[in-house]
Amino acid sequence: MDLRAALHQGTDLLAGSTTPEPRLTAEVLLCHALKRERVFLYSHPEHELSTVEWIHYGRYLYERMQGKPTQYITRTQEWYGRNFRVTPAVLIPRPETEHVVEIALEVARGARTVLDIGTGSGALAVTLALELGARAVATDVSLEALRVAQWNADALGGRVDFVCCDLASGVSGFFDLIVSNPPYIPEREIATLQREVRDFEPHVALLGGETGTELYGRIISQAQGLLRPGGWLIFEIGYQGEAAVRQGLSDGPWSRVETGYDLAGLPRVLRARYAP
Repeated sequence: MDLRAALHQGTDLLAGSTTPEPRLTAEVLLCHALKRERVFLYSHPEHELSTVEWIHYGRYLYERMQGKPTQYITRTQEWYGRNFRVTPAVLIPRPETEHVVEIALEVARGARTVLDIGTGSGALAVTLALELGARAVATDVSLEALRVAQWNADALGGRVDFVCCDLASGVSGFFDLIVSNPPYIPEREIATLQREVRDFEPHVALLGGETGTELYGRIISQAQGLLRPGGWLIFEIGYQGEAAVRQGLSDGPWSRVETGYDLAGLPRVLRARYAP
């Protein structure tokens, strides 16, 4: 079977299983099976798949039709212009989380020490270390997640130290910037999530307790002992959690509390300056 026929067949199979973007997904999976760039599909449509290539492609199609996210099949996700390794041990980095980086570069461009609480793949920690030229510390409760994050730091050249602990409980020292994208899905909503998320992404990185905001209060409390005066705390938030997280910042030594919105107009990032 040549590439033209393989791509057509893969697209039909994915469309029949109601997989989103079947053509693009077939292209990505076929490239992964071939270990080639996308341009190869169209510059060499007559290429005959080897037996090994066909076996790999067929397996990848089957896995995607069962709901497994494409990123877990290819083990990669492009994020903020860099390719990050992802596995089922970590949440797949979303484009919305890039807003955290954008806000950090806007308000804390001079930061030289960064703490990322609940790092997962390390996308935030590694990106900020590189963009700011900073030294970063990143935490996660999952040792498997930290192995993925360490791989990304090594591959991309970010200066990041990793600590396995609950939130920031194992961290000491002072930081100019603290960022966090903690779990914020309320427990009652887990059954309503897309199959790809509900059945394949790690629940420890998704579920934020009964209301989805319980972890924010703990992070706010810990941040007061870790931020330098004038430092910034920046959260990614779920749209339903903005009011509760703002309330948690209203009673403490915080100033310039502001909400940032994503492209859909939903509250996505909350920032606050530490002003003891």
